[in-house]
Amino acid sequence: MKHLKIVLMLAIAVNVWECGEAKFGEKGEISPRRRRCYDGSMPKRLKKRERKLSLDSGSSSGEVCHRLYPRGSCCPTRRAAYQILHRRDARIFSTNNTDCGRLLEEIKCARCSPDAQMLFHTPESEKTALREPDLPRLCQDYCRKFYYTCRGHIPELFQADADEFCQYYGRRDGSLCFPDFQRKQPRGQDSNYLGDEKLEDNSLRSPKKHKHNCYCAEEVLSGLRQPVGVVHCGDGSQRLFVLEREGFVRVLTHRMELLKEPFLDIHKVVQSGLKGGDERGLLSLAFHPNYKKNGKLYVSYTTNQERWASGPHDHILRVVEYTVSRKNPNQVDTRTVHVLMEVAELHRKHLGGQLLFAPNGLLHIVLGDGMITLDDMEEMDGLSDFTGSILRVDVDTDVCTAPYSIPRNNPYFNSTNQPPEIFAHGLHDPGRCAIDRDHVDGNGSLLILCTDASGNNASAGRILEMAKGRDYENEPSIFDLQASAGGAPVGGFFYSGCQSRRLHRNYVFGDKNGNLRILQKSLTASGQQLWEEKALCLGSSSSCGSTLVGHIQGFGEDELGEVYILANSKSMAQSHSGKLYKLVDPKRPQVPKECQRQVEPPELLGTVCSRQCKNGHCTPTGKCCCARGWEGPFCRVAKCEPGCRNGGVCVEPNKCLCKRGYSGAQCEKGEPGLPNDQDKDGILDHLIDMTSYLLDLTSYIV
Repeated sequence: MKHLKIVLMLAIAVNVWECGEAKFGEKGEISPRRRRCYDGSMPKRLKKRERKLSLDSGSSSGEVCHRLYPRGSCCPTRRAAYQILHRRDARIFSTNNTDCGRLLEEIKCARCSPDAQMLFHTPESEKTALREPDLPRLCQDYCRKFYYTCRGHIPELFQADADEFCQYYGRRDGSLCFPDFQRKQPRGQDSNYLGDEKLEDNSLRSPKKHKHNCYCAEEVLSGLRQPVGVVHCGDGSQRLFVLEREGFVRVLTHRMELLKEPFLDIHKVVQSGLKGGDERGLLSLAFHPNYKKNGKLYVSYTTNQERWASGPHDHILRVVEYTVSRKNPNQVDTRTVHVLMEVAELHRKHLGGQLLFAPNGLLHIVLGDGMITLDDMEEMDGLSDFTGSILRVDVDTDVCTAPYSIPRNNPYFNSTNQPPEIFAHGLHDPGRCAIDRDHVDGNGSLLILCTDASGNNASAGRILEMAKGRDYENEPSIFDLQASAGGAPVGGFFYSGCQSRRLHRNYVFGDKNGNLRILQKSLTASGQQLWEEKALCLGSSSSCGSTLVGHIQGFGEDELGEVYILANSKSMAQSHSGKLYKLVDPKRPQVPKECQRQVEPPELLGTVCSRQCKNGHCTPTGKCCCARGWEGPFCRVAKCEPGCRNGGVCVEPNKCLCKRGYSGAQCEKGEPGLPNDQDKDGILDHLIDMTSYLLDLTSYIV
């Protein structure tokens, strides 16, 4: 009995305390309102079974809220949480974007919070509120992340810039905010992206801090299959083109939406490998500097087709030219294929294959040594003279008999010992090369950095500053990556973007295992140029929202100069585990106002050559080069050799349309007994001329 009385007294005391808090707390006389649901009721403690469900990793929308509030909640069941997330009168908008949708679902769960009343009803908002609030009070770092992730997908919600938006919806005066409270994070000063907060509670002495030079790898896209590269076309559309090794190129719009139909699909001609170390497949893509007008792009890949199907080699590396479709700017017309170069290779490693245009408009082709020995070169009958070299050619040629011309200032232009295409040689296993487009030299030279393997050691690497005519078998490198670093080098880009001022003109690169570095160029007291290497720190997932996972496959760059990173799963080459990350400076907004550029919609190709050259291919300069059997300014006149006789008309290559009374390949045979009236002959001549005209007109329209 004594124990029962004590229990009853405690229960009465708790009830009185709760009633008093509900009565006086609103005026702040005893304590601020805490642990109240949106409608003012008390949150409920989850049952043991519901708490167990909240720890599951299922995809049900209701479980999102239960994972956020595993013990006490204003949505005591998964069904109630589901209704909260999908209520028809919800003022939080919906989107098809995965990352934004994930944040919206989390934010909707704020109505299930045991602190929901403080998140939605603050004294300053209740004085001016005319309607139900759209969003809860957001923590500053979370608010900015929400703003930059969803701004392009639900613009009706964001009518102000990031500072104004987060000033209205962000945390003020140390009050509760979403989602930090359920993680018991500090409520002092507003944190930046890296979570460098000052603690209000002196009992907690270990705040999460990051080094001042840390950056974030923001996940942009997932579900890629063996990505190998990402490039832009420079036409103002701010699209990104993602290369997948099997032979697909995908389009990522400026809103970071992946188009369903591929930009280029050549998987039927691409020979790719899936085993570790096998580098075969789609290798590189480069857009012509004048792509917006001529629609030209250049692709390198490995194949084993046609006349190359037999021989001592394993495959060939092919460089081809394509033209974008006249009807769809997001698709390539594969019928416009034009082969520039083919190189036979014996092995499946050290292939290279990168294509890049320099500011002077010349195309550079980077080739590895293919692990080929001198005996191999003799066996392949001279087809491997290009291996281990950087080639430089000019694709802007009007000569229809050659796919490119040789620049006269190539180091071996007049040489009898080296192919004139070679710019530099002595490479082993080149990764990616980058050109510093801000580099200004009075001699017109370019600053090109390339990653390469150090001899036969695949895990040791070097970075080379490429110069015309150099042999890099013996040339020193500007930086050596030791084997202990744990991965083959992967070349990157000179950062030329606007989002990060700290990275400007630094060379960003890494290794396969995800270690990022930067190279900075400096001058000594004597005026000598030196390269200084530094580690590039990446913030954790908790501070950045995402973190780089997997093996680095390559780097990319968008039209604004921002750098992207491609990564793939360490073990599952066949799965869609590839991801695209964007390197961002967390101390700056992701798209500062001074960095914004107007997006231009992609335009349809409308050159005269592309419209009228139907029986040939257009050069990048706009000349129509005729296919065999056609001639004329736009290849519309068929050739018959020998020519048609007795008034016949050549309508197709080596095919004559004969007058009545004549037959044969050249209309050389007359048929006796047929009328030979001049009027009838005149009518027939007219009909033949009209037929020829209609055929010509039909081909022009099509």
